[in-house]
Amino acid sequence: MIILLTIIHVIVCLFLVVVVLLQSGKAADLAGAFGGMGSQTVFGPRGSATVLSRATTVAAALFMVTSLTLSIMATRGGAGSSNPLLDKKRPVPTQPAQPQPGQSVPITVTPGVDGKQGTPQNLQVPVVPNPATNTKQPDQTKK
Repeated sequence: MIILLTIIHVIVCLFLVVVVLLQSGKAADLAGAFGGMGSQTVFGPRGSATVLSRATTVAAALFMVTSLTLSIMATRGGAGSSNPLLDKKRPVPTQPAQPQPGQSVPITVTPGVDGKQGTPQNLQVPVVPNPATNTKQPDQTKK
């Protein structure tokens, strides 16, 4: 639906540009170049509405309607629209699994001798329980 409406909107925009450029100005005669108006009325000469002026009015109304509809559909999600720019899903950060005591984890070490670094090596290191949580309190009853 949103794609069809966008295509209609672009066509209306192009039509509106062409119709406006085809129209002549209100004071297109020689008197208008010097600030004079063709008639002595307050608002200038007013002829009957031409086909181009009516087409401009209709195109401008369609432009406003399609613009408002597209903006409403974009903010509300469009109810079933498949716009890849609006449907981006953010990745959910995952927590790495905590290794349990008794398992092994890979680590990378870079040995060095006399200030010279060697090649990095991958080692499997066993996981040991945290000694701070497994320490027993000294027995307070013995003195």
